[in-house]
Amino acid sequence: MAKVEIYTANYCPYCVKAKGLLERKGVKYTEIDVTSDAEGRAKLVERANGSRTVPQIFINDNHVGGCDDLHALEAAGKLDGMLNG
Repeated sequence: MAKVEIYTANYCPYCVKAKGLLERKGVKYTEIDVTSDAEGRAKLVERANGSRTVPQIFINDNHVGGCDDLHALEAAGKLDGMLNG
């Protein structure tokens, strides 16, 4: 199974939606809550090529993007391949 990391904030409904998709698929992930973590937020921006919004999702250290990007991969039938690769 792939290494999945998701940067989140506790006020973010898109974070809940993205985590829900991963959970429905039985994917274990590491959640990095940057709600009150300036250092964590800076790491997020660095890893996500300047993106500051949450969620930001990484599969095997590859930046997937946000919630809409994750759901688009699922709709296109590409997410399972990334998770199993």
